[in-house]
Amino acid sequence: MSPSAHRVVVRQDPRRPFVLDTRSLGRLPGTMWEGEITVAVTESFGLDLIRVPPGAEIGLDLRLESVLDGVLVTGVVTAPVVGECARCLDEVRDTFRAEFVELWSYPQQADRHSRTAGGGQGQDEDVLRLDGDLLDLEQAVRDTVTLALPASPLCRADCAGLCSECGAHLDEVGPDHGHDRTDPRWSALDAFRTSGGGDPPGGIEV
Repeated sequence: MSPSAHRVVVRQDPRRPFVLDTRSLGRLPGTMWEGEITVAVTESFGLDLIRVPPGAEIGLDLRLESVLDGVLVTGVVTAPVVGECARCLDEVRDTFRAEFVELWSYPQQADRHSRTAGGGQGQDEDVLRLDGDLLDLEQAVRDTVTLALPASPLCRADCAGLCSECGAHLDEVGPDHGHDRTDPRWSALDAFRTSGGGDPPGGIEV
């Protein structure tokens, strides 16, 4: 056997919070399990402006169904998220929900798929695989949440944002807030008027 034919197998740890044991399904197509679990995440994940914070508890409403090629998982993820408003930079806290449907293939089915797709003896990285009877939801949950989070979260839909001149919250200062802009070409005349004396610079008549 050539060195490239060897495969390093990393076994899933059934004690990890996102790992589920599917033995009760018995690999009998049509067998189903439904339930809810809560998982505490150890690391933050998400986008730059809004993320699931470390230590947050994620709720998973799951349905596992045995099918011919593997285990089909339908789930709803409910997670607390924190971040900052893209307009006013105030803190944003919300509860976020997202749905996913993924198939975890039995190892022999996944290998057959790779060969059919022209992958030779290698593994198709896009194919989710069962590790024996163990199924790891972590990456699917992370991808689902990250892809569904808004890139520009808002504290509320009608947030007016910040004043571009002074940084004041426009919702707080009111609609009359503004800044008078003086044409720099008239700065000398303004200075003369403020001083209250002498002839206008450059022969300007006032």
